[in-house]
Amino acid sequence: MSLKIHHLNCGTMCPHGKRLIAGEGGWLEAAEMCCHCLLIEGQDGLVLVDTGLGSGDVERPEQLGRAFNLVTRPQLRLEETALHQVQALGFKPSDVRHIVVTHLDLDHAGGLPDFPDAKVHVFAPEKQAAIARSTFAEKGRYRPPHFAHGPQWVVHENDGEQWFGFDSVRAVPGSGDGVLLVPLVGHTRGHCGVAVDTGEGWLLHCGDAYFYHGEMVPEDPQCPAGLRMFQNLVQIDGRARKDNQVRLRMLVRDHGDEVKLICAHDPVELARFQAGAPVSAPG
Repeated sequence: MSLKIHHLNCGTMCPHGKRLIAGEGGWLEAAEMCCHCLLIEGQDGLVLVDTGLGSGDVERPEQLGRAFNLVTRPQLRLEETALHQVQALGFKPSDVRHIVVTHLDLDHAGGLPDFPDAKVHVFAPEKQAAIARSTFAEKGRYRPPHFAHGPQWVVHENDGEQWFGFDSVRAVPGSGDGVLLVPLVGHTRGHCGVAVDTGEGWLLHCGDAYFYHGEMVPEDPQCPAGLRMFQNLVQIDGRARKDNQVRLRMLVRDHGDEVKLICAHDPVELARFQAGAPVSAPG
């Protein structure tokens, strides 16, 4: 049975330097980046994959931190929050039973307080990093207001079965839906992809394992210089991140008909999936 999956933009960011970020446009022109989240109508209620920015971020932008606001220039529109979009589809916030996060960076976990009844599924090293905030960079990327409500954490260890050669963890046990955490560490200590069995194949939300659709072209991967520099700047483990990108490209090469990839911040990918016509492989 096919799942109904909504592709949501839960936060628009407009950093300067479109040529460096999108590979075209002016050097000082504003680029556009999204927060691509999934809303799954499942057998056990609604499942969110990432939350983007939340209503609290819109009302109190200072909780995101000065650096994030200055560099990314988030638009902070209430209508883009997952909460508003869930309600616009006719659901209640309590209908969101599970949230599966690729990682807990502020632009992926900002909406957690909007769904206090949901179980929040996370890879164990990521939750530990977000709570400890042991480095200066982690103090910036993990924001205490996003966790102050006391999320209903469901912490997963890396003890699942293999999935297309990747280690995996079944993230929503007993729900009847094939939703897996697929460890893709590097961007953060516990970064994961989230694989969803759509009934017609798999969709792998890669979070921030890559940022630009051209990075997943197996024959000739490309990434604009600004995004490449940003990924290098914020990574926790560069070797692991780059190794995982290679593995993802091989997944596209060998199983592109069975598995479709998306990342969190590429508006080109978001538009393709919202139009209902994703290509067989990124590019």
